[in-house]
Amino acid sequence: MSISKALRHPRGAIGPALALFIAAYGSLAVAAPQVVATIALPDPVRWDYVSVDPAAHRLYIAHRERVDVIDTRDNSSVLQLAPTPGVHGAAAAADLGRVFTSNGADGTIGVFDAASGELLQTVKAGKNPDAIVYEPVTHRVFAFNGKSSDIAAIDARSLNVLADSIAVSGAPEYAVADGHGHVYFNVEDKSELAVLDARTLQIQRRYSLAPCEEPSGLAIDPKGRLYSVCQNGLMVISDPVQGRVIGQAPIGHGADGVAWLDGQAYSANGRDGTVSVVAETSEGRFETVATVATARGARTIAADPDEHVLFTPTADFKSLPTAALGKPGRPEAIPGTFRVLVLKHARVR
Repeated sequence: MSISKALRHPRGAIGPALALFIAAYGSLAVAAPQVVATIALPDPVRWDYVSVDPAAHRLYIAHRERVDVIDTRDNSSVLQLAPTPGVHGAAAAADLGRVFTSNGADGTIGVFDAASGELLQTVKAGKNPDAIVYEPVTHRVFAFNGKSSDIAAIDARSLNVLADSIAVSGAPEYAVADGHGHVYFNVEDKSELAVLDARTLQIQRRYSLAPCEEPSGLAIDPKGRLYSVCQNGLMVISDPVQGRVIGQAPIGHGADGVAWLDGQAYSANGRDGTVSVVAETSEGRFETVATVATARGARTIAADPDEHVLFTPTADFKSLPTAALGKPGRPEAIPGTFRVLVLKHARVR
C-alpha cells in the first residue's frame, strides 16, 4: 500500500522520546515493546514491506530499487539485493537458500541467492506485484498483483511459472502462509479475507471482515487465527476455518502492517506514529493492552521471534501539500532520514 494512504490526515511527527501507555487487565502481564535502537540506512527514502527470515536472522527491507538485508542479532548490514525496480517486498525460502522479490515497476519476481545476494533470474508476474509469500509445503512462491487484481505462482525450485493469473476479483493485499499448504490474503477493496490452496492454485473461500474497512497488513498466530489491520482504526481477528471474524480491537490510524510476537499482535500505525499491542485477555476476548510511540510514517512491521524484537521503518517528512477536496497529497520524505526502528520487549504489570 502507498505511504500517502497510510498517512492520511497526519497529526504531526512524534519526537524521539518514548511515550508508553499501558492498560493492564487484572493480573495480566503485558509485554510492551520499547524502541531500543535505530538502524540508519542510505537513501532513497521510499520503502514498503519488511520481512524476517528467523532461521538466518535476516531482516529484508524493500527499499525502492533494492532490498537492504540486516542481521537481526546485531543490526549490522549484511548485503543488498539489486536490481529490484519498484520493489514492494521480499520472501525468503530458507530451505532453498533463495530470496524472492516483488518488483512493482517492471512486473517481475526477482530471484536472488540468499548468501551472496546474486540475482539468479527474473520471472514475469502481473501488473505491480505487491505482497509476496513463499509457501514451504509446496515450495511455491505467490506474488499478489495490485493493478491486475490477480496472483502469479511460480515453482521456487525450477522457477517455472505455474499460473500467471489467478483471478482475485478485487485488490489483493498482504499475504501469509500457514505452513500447511494454505495462503491467506486480504482483499482490500472488498474488505474480505481469501484462502488460496497452494496445491490446487484455487481460491477456496472468501469471507467478510466487517466491520473492517480496507484491510492491508496481515499476521497469523500459532493457532491459525488471522489478524488484519484496517484503515478505520481496527484490528479484526478471524478464523479461516470457520470463515468469520471472531474478535476486534481498536488500533491507531494509518496501519499498513501487523506482526505476531510472543503471544500478541502489533500493528504499525503510520499516521499516528504508534504501535498498538493487541492480546487475547481472556478466552475469545481481544483487547488493546498497550500503545507505544514510534514515529510518524512507521507503518509496516516485522518480527524476529528468536531475538524477540520488532522492526518498523520510517523517515522524516516535509509538510504535506494540500490537494483537491481536502485530501492530502503524497508526503515527501527528507533525504538522508530513512531508518529502521528496533523495538524490544519489557515485561510490565
